Amino acid sequence: MFRYLLMGFLLFSGLKADNKEALEAFKNRDYTKAFKLYEKNALNGDTKAQSALSYLYSNGLGTKADATKAIYWLKKAAEGLNSAAQYDLGMMYLSGQNVEKDSKKAFDLLTKSSEQNNSDAKYNLALMYYNGDGVDLNVTKSAELLESAANAGHQIAKKNIGRVYMQLINLEKAAEWFEKNADDGDNGAYYFLSEIYCQLEKFDKAKIWAKKAIDSGNKEAEVLYKKYELQKY
Repeated sequence: MFRYLLMGFLLFSGLKADNKEALEAFKNRDYTKAFKLYEKNALNGDTKAQSALSYLYSNGLGTKADATKAIYWLKKAAEGLNSAAQYDLGMMYLSGQNVEKDSKKAFDLLTKSSEQNNSDAKYNLALMYYNGDGVDLNVTKSAELLESAANAGHQIAKKNIGRVYMQLINLEKAAEWFEKNADDGDNGAYYFLSEIYCQLEKFDKAKIWAKKAIDSGNKEAEVLYKKYELQKY
């Protein structure tokens, strides 16, 4: 529910000029006025207004809470190729929130949203490929989507892509992303980098990262340091 509510709130920041008055009413907590204005635009086919209306129905703002109408308007927005609505609806089908759980529908909606460069959709679609949920398991495809999401600034994808590349034994790509994690202050990346560089026989680099990992309290790095006799490099 949290992910849906968060995304619904973010919808309001992307509304076009026709919805400015409604947005101002929403910001001023005049939800009754906001509801009327969004409803008018939604009936005229504005997909962002339709998504906003779904949010208002879902949370009982300016109108009585109505899950059925919330889903109706979210579906309308998704059918109108609204990427955020496709993502929200896809996540609802994935979790079974207010709809019957349906991984196939979730996959189709997240794919459509992903094709419009929605990084949240790419991340969750990557998880579906990784787990074989609603689609055949495909770790390579999962990595592609995770990397695309990470390059778009998705922080959770950025933190996980290196681990997936390690599973694919693509150590150079794994190292590339773990170094970015390390630059971001992720101490957990230090050990992975030391292990990768040992496997690549780049022991001078392995020594640098192993020492960082040891200094951060990683006991496995101490074992690695002794095993590969990194003090020699």
